[in-house]
Amino acid sequence: MPMPHNLMGGNLLCWMDVTSAICARRHAGCVCVTASVDKVSFDSPIRLGEIVTLTAKATRVFNTSMEIHIEVHAEGMDTTRRRKCNEAYFTFVGIDEWGNKLSLPPLTPVTEAEKLQFDSAQQRRELRLVLAGKMPANQSELLKTLFKGFSEEGK
Repeated sequence: MPMPHNLMGGNLLCWMDVTSAICARRHAGCVCVTASVDKVSFDSPIRLGEIVTLTAKATRVFNTSMEIHIEVHAEGMDTTRRRKCNEAYFTFVGIDEWGNKLSLPPLTPVTEAEKLQFDSAQQRRELRLVLAGKMPANQSELLKTLFKGFSEEGK
């Protein structure tokens, strides 16, 4: 069977996890472990031999967890053109040497883009918690807003 000439998605996910963990640790100042990964999109294949750049940024800190947004870009022979290939949101939890969760230092957004990511992180968090069964759907402000029209139509 011929070998594919693209980077395998699992290998890229590993790189994304490691890069996000480094970002989380730098912000938190402690070991951080992956709690969840969501909104992984594979928009463009990465061909073998291309240069891959991963950029991770903390978007919001809750109490013991933080959200990291990561983007992946690739460039081929023409190094003046980079294309966005992938992105995802990772959630990390800070832990001590015994594996206990730690409170994490707050994050203060500065730019408008950072403020937008910060504000929307709460909605992504609620959805993660509902889908994981850790929050009842009726407690989610996001879902209440999204389905408000449905409950009013049934009256």
